[in-house]
Amino acid sequence: MVWRGVRDSTPVGSSLGHYCGVFGVYAPNQPVAHLAYLGLFALQHRGQESAGIAVSDGATITVVKDMGLVTQVFDERNLASLHGHIAIGHNRYSTTGSSSWRNAQPVYRSVGEAGFALGHNGNLTNTEALAAELGMLPGLEPVHESVDSTTDSALVAELVARAWPEERSDGKELELALEKVLPKLQGGFSFVLMDDSHLIGARDPHGFWPLVLGRLDGGGWVFASESAALDLVGAHYVRDVQPGEMIVIDATGVRREVRWAEPEPRLCLFEFVYFSRPDTRLYGHTVHTARQRMGEALAKQAPVDADMVVPVPESGIPAAQGFARASGIPYGDGLVKNRYVGRTFIQPSQKMRGAGVRMKLNPLPENIAGKRLVVVDDSIVRGTTTRQVITMLREAGAAEVHFRVSSPPYRWPCFYGMDTGRRSELLAADLSVGEIREYLGVDSLAYLEIDRLTAATGAAAESFCTACLTGEYPVPVPLDDAKLLLEAPAPGAEPSSTPADAR
Repeated sequence: MVWRGVRDSTPVGSSLGHYCGVFGVYAPNQPVAHLAYLGLFALQHRGQESAGIAVSDGATITVVKDMGLVTQVFDERNLASLHGHIAIGHNRYSTTGSSSWRNAQPVYRSVGEAGFALGHNGNLTNTEALAAELGMLPGLEPVHESVDSTTDSALVAELVARAWPEERSDGKELELALEKVLPKLQGGFSFVLMDDSHLIGARDPHGFWPLVLGRLDGGGWVFASESAALDLVGAHYVRDVQPGEMIVIDATGVRREVRWAEPEPRLCLFEFVYFSRPDTRLYGHTVHTARQRMGEALAKQAPVDADMVVPVPESGIPAAQGFARASGIPYGDGLVKNRYVGRTFIQPSQKMRGAGVRMKLNPLPENIAGKRLVVVDDSIVRGTTTRQVITMLREAGAAEVHFRVSSPPYRWPCFYGMDTGRRSELLAADLSVGEIREYLGVDSLAYLEIDRLTAATGAAAESFCTACLTGEYPVPVPLDDAKLLLEAPAPGAEPSSTPADAR
């Protein structure tokens, strides 16, 4: 079934928003807080709103979290105060719950004399049903006095606390509670959790978001959202946490590997297109190589006579390299990116908002003047940034601008953890490729066909979630979900043919 539109007060950004990065480490006699810091640093691209680390010394769980980047939240002083043998970390980009300190993670929940911490990458689709089970309304108030948060992650923490065994179970209370709670959850989630003596990783049955298991050289175990984070902490990749699986680590090592649900793998296809680091491996394939193959496929699908292939940095670079290699057109730099501009920045006036793209990208006139350009990017969401980039290239003297996108048109919002808002704000929602070409002001426009895209990954096409491209959602979203209320078009209503930002 396909649903159209979303009633959501949060506007989608001009490019795809990241979701979150999670990291966990069990390593006695090693500086676990510093290892978690390094892991989060490697996963910074997955979330830049807040960062946090929880550490257990066997008796106490200490949580330090704040708004900002990993390097802004942590320094040698506060890392030195975090002693223990287990740590979990989290980088947040909000998909549910506002961007505020109280919604930063890890979430900590006390249960009697015990307690646990939780980090979550993804988004649940049955939050209203879960909230009803807890006897509260989602998003309106913290779920418990010890959890000052309004996120779906806090709902999960409260569910785990209420499923906590009343009698001690040889220290296995957390995993036993999880076995009761995980089957209740719908949507996308990769969890890392810890109590005073255990580290646990768990993944939803579709495996929308990646989670890997690694082994440290000096002894110990690591969970991470991406394999690239293992390299930075000196860990070796062991395997993926499988969809519908929970792995429990304690002093004996990997003690339990529980298949709590039948797997139906549907990894988010945009992990290959945009989200994951180029040096990460997914389904056994390096992301960078896959992105180059996307560019090669795009050159074969939509050839064009031009003088230079130009990427939109950074995410468009591998595909542009592949396009240049397959087409024989020289690869060159036409845009310079300011690497020190974060995902958001202050824009106090309309004039300054108009200059926002130039804060991130600026053209090189001497490289592009008088040339026919093939400009390659990974995706187009709202189209505002793309349109401004094309305007800059024209003003810098480009003779022609042919735009090539290494993914199909982005037409549908994501409900499993990617940051997209109302469907009306997605440029390709109701426009043809020709109409988008006219809106962007390019000489030609082509999107990579979905069959070519999945082939470029090297993995089976049926192992991906493509909902944002096709409207085919693996997990239905309730029409009355309080956080994700969908809005079907009125009977007989005509869809809008004009993008929101063109009106």
